Amino acid sequence: MTKHAPKKRQEDFGTEFEEKVLYINRCSKVVKGGRKFSFSALILVGDGQGHVGYGFAKAKEVSDAIRKGSEAARKNIFTIEMEGSTIPHEVYVEWDGARILLKPAPAGTGIVAGSKTRSVLALGGVRDVIAKNLGSSNPLNQVKATFKALMQLKNREQCFAERKGVHSHG
Repeated sequence: MTKHAPKKRQEDFGTEFEEKVLYINRCSKVVKGGRKFSFSALILVGDGQGHVGYGFAKAKEVSDAIRKGSEAARKNIFTIEMEGSTIPHEVYVEWDGARILLKPAPAGTGIVAGSKTRSVLALGGVRDVIAKNLGSSNPLNQVKATFKALMQLKNREQCFAERKGVHSHG
C-alpha cells in the first residue's frame, strides 16, 4: 500500500466526466504472415470543475484501447489547485524530454497553450493560463509533464503555512 492519501473514485465527485481521445498510435510488428497491428490510446477525462485524469492503454483494436484508456483515466483523477479561473503561481516542470511552463493569467485571457496541454487544462476547468511547451512533441510526455506541473501547484495558505513552518491541519 502507498502512504499518500487514497485516490478519489469517480462516484466521490458526483459529476459526469467528459472524455477526450488525445492521441491514437498504430504500431506494426512484421511477422511471417505479414504485419500485425496494435494500437495505443491516450485518453483524458475531466469535469471542468478542477478534476482531471489521464489514461494510456494498448490493445489489438482501437476501440479496446480507448475503452481501457478511459478506465485507466477514471482511476487516476486528481484535483487541480486553482485560484479563481487560473492557477495560483508559475510552475516549470521537466518530464523525460518534455518541458512545460505554466503561468497564471488575468481573467479573460483564455488558455494560451499547445494542443495537448490545452486539452488537459480545459478539461480540468482552468480557464485563464499561459503555457509553453519547451521540449518534446511526444503527446504522452507532454501530458505527463502537464500533470506533474499541476500536481506541484499549492494555494496561498499552504505556501504561507510552509514558510512559517506551521502546518495547518484542521
